[in-house]
Amino acid sequence: MLVRLANAELDSARVAEIYSPAVEGNFISFEESAPTADEMADRMRKVLARMPWLVAEDESGRVVGYAYASPHRERAAYRWSVDISVYVDMHWQRRGIGLLLYDELLERLRGQGFVNVYAGVTLPNPASVALHEAIGMRRIGVYERVGYKLGQWRDVAWFGMRLSEEGDPSVAPAEPSGEPPVTG
Repeated sequence: MLVRLANAELDSARVAEIYSPAVEGNFISFEESAPTADEMADRMRKVLARMPWLVAEDESGRVVGYAYASPHRERAAYRWSVDISVYVDMHWQRRGIGLLLYDELLERLRGQGFVNVYAGVTLPNPASVALHEAIGMRRIGVYERVGYKLGQWRDVAWFGMRLSEEGDPSVAPAEPSGEPPVTG
């Protein structure tokens, strides 16, 4: 399995295809219409300008999963914090691809100087909860009944972890790098 930085032009159609089942007929994503390949390419370019968006390829070169980071919030004081997401093709789930993608993503985020990582998981989703716990995240809260989809109110559990521990908590860490490192 190869993990590499995504290319918005080359990978967006396949990424949109992988994401679509999480949107349509499912409550995993709170979007109600799956994005097109062009919309996904726009999202990917925006992320890739500052953070990693990774894809996993099988031995034939077909993208079977992806993971990315995005800003946690827009205010300046949040700039050391990111949200992460991972999606794996339904035929490739439960083979360690999500873990592989997250391991590489976290390494790159550490290299860029990010400090905090967060992820939201729509409940119930025991597989996603287990994955986020497996990478070292812990449940830090639940937004109860925060989204309404498929005829029901949905809770979202929030998970968090520190990528690095800074020495003096009264001193800001170095600024996170604006360029995704090309490691791996």
